[in-house]
Amino acid sequence: METTVVYTLLALTSVVGLGVVLWRGWMLRWNKVVPPAIAGSLAGCRTADDVKALRQLCQNHASPLGRLLLLAADHLDWPKADNVDSLETAARHEIVRLERGLVVLEIIVGIAPLLGLVGTIAGMMTLFGDIGQSGLSDAARLAKGIALILNATLIGLLIAIPSLIFWSYYSKKVEVLAVELETLCDEFIRRQYRERK
Repeated sequence: METTVVYTLLALTSVVGLGVVLWRGWMLRWNKVVPPAIAGSLAGCRTADDVKALRQLCQNHASPLGRLLLLAADHLDWPKADNVDSLETAARHEIVRLERGLVVLEIIVGIAPLLGLVGTIAGMMTLFGDIGQSGLSDAARLAKGIALILNATLIGLLIAIPSLIFWSYYSKKVEVLAVELETLCDEFIRRQYRERK
């Protein structure tokens, strides 16, 4: 009975992990975070009319980059230091949004092998309890039982390893996207305050 519960938890862990991997893969696409249309228009954004056109573009392409640039454009009448501080705070919120769900993968990496180990231990307790009652008359039956029990550990590892790979990949991708967002926003701020002098 205990092994059934463990296998159910392992199946649930696997489904949740797969869901998070697919969801984060969809949300962390480069074009969704840094739309090429917005990034391409930044280089030519110098005048007030360019900023107005950029605002419209950012509103049409909802994205982390668009939200940050809208915030920076809305506060161009502020002193540069205040605008930069406001932008940094908003950028931290955007990074947290990009990292959403990654903690679930991190938990799965730790919990799946442990669930597999619990399944193995529970199965061995049941198996050896049965042997204690009926005796060791069939070695082949014992070997088959142990092989089945070890499946729980194997399944736990097979869930944890891909989760670890995707957690590492997505964490690095968020880091790269954060650097790109910072670079583009910094260029925008510098250019706007330089043009206004």
